[in-house]
Amino acid sequence: LALLVPFVAASAASSGGAVISVPLIRLKKLGLSQISGKHKHKHRGAQASEYYGQVSVGSPPQTFLVVYDTGSGNLLLPSRECSSDACTGHKRFDAAVSATAMQVGFADQPTTPVGEDGTRDVVTITFGTGEMSGVYVRDNVCLGDGNVCCKANFVAATEESDEPFSLVPFDGILGLSLPQMAEGPAFSMVDRLVESGVLKDSLFGVFFGNEGEQSEITFGEMRKDRMASELYWAPVTEQGYWQVEMRDVLLDKEPLGLCSGKDHCKVAVDTGTSLLAGPSEVVEALVDRLSVADDCSNFNDLPSIGFVVGGHTLTLEPEDYVSQHKGTCRLGVMSLDVPPPRGPLFIFGDPFLRKYYTVYDRANVRVGFAVARHAPQPATSLLSVGRKASLRVRDLHTAA
Repeated sequence: LALLVPFVAASAASSGGAVISVPLIRLKKLGLSQISGKHKHKHRGAQASEYYGQVSVGSPPQTFLVVYDTGSGNLLLPSRECSSDACTGHKRFDAAVSATAMQVGFADQPTTPVGEDGTRDVVTITFGTGEMSGVYVRDNVCLGDGNVCCKANFVAATEESDEPFSLVPFDGILGLSLPQMAEGPAFSMVDRLVESGVLKDSLFGVFFGNEGEQSEITFGEMRKDRMASELYWAPVTEQGYWQVEMRDVLLDKEPLGLCSGKDHCKVAVDTGTSLLAGPSEVVEALVDRLSVADDCSNFNDLPSIGFVVGGHTLTLEPEDYVSQHKGTCRLGVMSLDVPPPRGPLFIFGDPFLRKYYTVYDRANVRVGFAVARHAPQPATSLLSVGRKASLRVRDLHTAA
């Protein structure tokens, strides 16, 4: 548990806000597969990862492990009232022992307790492979186990499906999207932290480490020591996800012309997605074009993949998007078809977030990107020798 002790730094700013870095545990998942496309082509996913850290809720604090997820909007925790196996296998929030907990009846009345008649809403949230139902609670929420806290509403699960919840090592999810994806303004952890004035700056940064490195999410400031290049910003184009505009995808320096429409492509920066993702039609074409050999025999011939965002090309080399494990290679890309109006949508998931340090700026509604500064890694394979991280500025020639 020593690895989970957060670092809290008091700020010298006049606001009196603080900075807190919450350590994240990285758990590798093997054997992920994805069936997609009209041809039912099987994409065997790369070695995927989950990153999760601590949050404390209530008085006295009850501590949970949660995914800090920029792709969802609510704090979700199993409650003591949930008796399904998925809940009982994890820590459960007990409102009865928290002196500051309030049972809330309706999302649009976030500070009104449940009435004497007990009438209240039950919300059901659907995930890719399951769902959970729960009720609304309001209480103190603290990042890590530190002293950076705010009052917020969250969903306490009263029922969870076995999949995926019984299979995961973490207890819940802490959504860090923009407030449009939350049950209401009082449920948005990002906005509650900002409005409470507990942070030095109204932003947070994410560093996903490689093997042997400590991953972390830092609230209140960006960590320049985690950056190996200049940070540049891209505005959020549609609020909800931390979503930016992508002008094209490049293989080496060759534009693929995937985003030639007037709205170009939408891409969400999502700390809760284990792989890169995109519309099935695009992913099918990319898989066929790359043709990553299972035995890694063509690894040295694979191209870089570039994503043109905000006038810059964010480049992934083969060692970034292909996982090597026991002599086999797997492509870290999966199909994900998000229907309109949110989609079609590309996702920058964990492989991208290990390459790039990302900053989420609530005050200016923008996302920052810099090459992440990683500790030197010993070459575990001759295939990976000589590859270097890059953030390349390019002229754009895509349609305006």
